[in-house]
Amino acid sequence: MQPTIDGARPRTIVRPVRATIAALCANLVGIGIARFGYTPLLPAIIAAGWFAPSAAAYLGAANLAGYLAGALGARLVAARLGAKTILRSAMLLTAISLFACAFPLSFGWFFVWRFVSGGTGGVLMALAAPTVIAAIPPKRRGVAGGVIFTGVGLGIAASGTLVPLLIRWGLFETWIGFGGLALVLTALSWTAWPANPTLNLGSDSSGRPNRSSIGLQALYLEYALNAVGLVPHMVFLVDYVARDLGRGIHAGSICWIIFGVGAVIGPLISGHIGDRIGFRATLRWALLIQAVAVAVVLVPSGAFLLVSSFIVGAFVPGIVAITIGRTRELIGNDPNAQTAAWGHCTTAFAIGQAAGAYAFSYIFSHLGNAYPVLFVSASVALVVALSIDFAANFIRSARANYDPS
Repeated sequence: MQPTIDGARPRTIVRPVRATIAALCANLVGIGIARFGYTPLLPAIIAAGWFAPSAAAYLGAANLAGYLAGALGARLVAARLGAKTILRSAMLLTAISLFACAFPLSFGWFFVWRFVSGGTGGVLMALAAPTVIAAIPPKRRGVAGGVIFTGVGLGIAASGTLVPLLIRWGLFETWIGFGGLALVLTALSWTAWPANPTLNLGSDSSGRPNRSSIGLQALYLEYALNAVGLVPHMVFLVDYVARDLGRGIHAGSICWIIFGVGAVIGPLISGHIGDRIGFRATLRWALLIQAVAVAVVLVPSGAFLLVSSFIVGAFVPGIVAITIGRTRELIGNDPNAQTAAWGHCTTAFAIGQAAGAYAFSYIFSHLGNAYPVLFVSASVALVVALSIDFAANFIRSARANYDPS
């Protein structure tokens, strides 16, 4: 996934700014719209009788399962066909899947297209940022990464703004609007991608999978648990506010817009803080703050709802920027090893996300008042992740101080 670096400007790098915007559009389409556009639509889909609440929840989980498949297969497919080709194809297929969701022909039809949009989202998340960041001078990569991942927040904010407007015409028109926006962004980014760099398939520079470090192993597990902790807000927030709290879809959409505003600035703030105090400390604070923010959504207060929405929204893409920075701290200046580690992180997040989505969907389907269980369980997952980070640091220190003599 990295270009050949020989001291000269790689010929694959033509316009870093345009490439950065293309990666932003990829995240906006694949994650911001295709995944998070479903969340504010969930109560409307249920109210319109398209699907029962339990089926609608599983359809949300289908997208996250697809994300896992896409994240697992992205780099292998890109190695054969080229990253540029795969990125273009994934954005185009995402737009097609959104158009297809305008037609609720059956649960199976909808499930397949939600799964497809999840798969393309996983591909875009796994490939877009590393492909473009390789084309950015090292001193600007933190800023570029922050800009790229603001695409997620922009998509969330756009969906929260568009849904109340488009839903007046109907669900069909809303999905068509999403598909049209995705298609426009795909066209705008079509010629902006760097030429295909040489891909590394998940090994470090010695050719072995870069998984031996205790710090990296802990990071993969923490990132997976962080994904579990984010699932209730990502899938159920609007439905929780609109139907469970009885405040209506307008109030739910406001929370979702605030969630999106947080997601827009989250990666920029997270990257800046990480540069100032180090990404290990930033990661720990992030896990603690998320654990509190996820739990306080259960407090029956509008202010707490908005604060929780903003903070958790900020960390949806913010934790990505933090984790990329943490992998650099653990690995050092080895681009191939960094690429491999980020691939493992993406897979870990996808596994945690899919497992959490299906577990929480099951709970949602079988409990009459499931939301307290969902949000408390998510908060506990984040506390466990924080504990793992401290435990891993203790083990590393103990090994470093161990004198066999």
